[in-house]
Amino acid sequence: MLSAQQLRGVLPAIPTPVNSDDTINAEAARALMRYLLKQGVDGVVPLGGTGEYGALSRTERICMAEITVKEAAGTIPVVAGVLDPGYHDAMQAGKDFAAAGADGLLVLTPYYTNPTQDGIRDYFMRYADESPLPILIYEIPYRTRIAIAPEVLHELSKHERIIGMKACNTDMWHFLRTVAGVDASFSVLSGEDTLFPLHVAAGARGGIVVTATLLPTAWRAIYQLAADGKTQEALALHRSLIPLMNLAFAETNPGPMKSVMDLIGVHAPAMLAPLRPAAPELSARLRVELSKQLEAFGAGH
Repeated sequence: MLSAQQLRGVLPAIPTPVNSDDTINAEAARALMRYLLKQGVDGVVPLGGTGEYGALSRTERICMAEITVKEAAGTIPVVAGVLDPGYHDAMQAGKDFAAAGADGLLVLTPYYTNPTQDGIRDYFMRYADESPLPILIYEIPYRTRIAIAPEVLHELSKHERIIGMKACNTDMWHFLRTVAGVDASFSVLSGEDTLFPLHVAAGARGGIVVTATLLPTAWRAIYQLAADGKTQEALALHRSLIPLMNLAFAETNPGPMKSVMDLIGVHAPAMLAPLRPAAPELSARLRVELSKQLEAFGAGH
C-alpha cells in the first residue's frame, strides 16, 4: 500500500500520447515511461490536466493507466489523476485505476457546484473512506475556482487514507499555513513548476512537476539542492529553467510540450479537442531551448 513516505522527490505529470483518432499511442506512451525510468524519477502522475483527462474517453484513460503501470513494473509509484466533478464518476474512475494497478489516486477538488468548505471536507472524507487506494488531494484553485482552507486540509491530513496533496495554490501564505498544520504522516507535494524550490524550502517533500517530463535530471538536481537546504543554489538552477517554463506554458499545457517531445524519443504531437497544437513559432522556440537544456543536463534519450 502506497504511503506518504514514498511520496517525495520528483514525480512528472505526464502527457497522454494519442493517435489522430483520439486513442492512446501505446508505443509512444511506453517510450515516455522508458525515458523517465532511465532518468531516475521518483514516481509518475498520468491522467491529470497535463494528461488531458477531461478530453479522453473512459476506455482510453484506463488504457493509459494500464500502460503506465506495466512499464513502471512496481519500481516507482503510479498515482493516477481523477478529475471528475461528481462523486460517483470520480469513485468509478478510482476503481478503474485500482483495477489497472495504480498505487494511488490524485483526486481533484469538486468543481462547478461551488461547495462550501464543509462540503469539500465531507467529499474527501467520504472518498477516502470508500476508495480502493490511498488518495492525494489535488488543490488547484485557478482551475477549479475554489480553494481549500488550510484548516480543512489540516483536518483531512489526519485521515489514514489521505496521504498527501498536490499543492497548486500559488498563494505562498496559503501554502505556509497549510504545511504548518498538516499531520506528520501527510506528504505535501508542490504542483507548481514555477514555485517548486520555494515550496520544497517551505516544507514540500517534492513535487508533481510538468516539465520534469522533458528534463527530469534538472528537476531532480533542483529538488536535491532544496531538500539539502541549499536554497540559493536550488533557486539559481531553477532560474536557468525560466525560459523553458515561459515557453512551455505560453499556450495551454501540454500543447507546447507535446510538440517537442520527439527530442526525448516520444513521437506523439497530437492534441485532444478542445486543445490545439502549439503555434509553429512557439514550438520552434521551445525546441531550441529544450535542445540547449537537454545538452546542458545530459538528459537526451
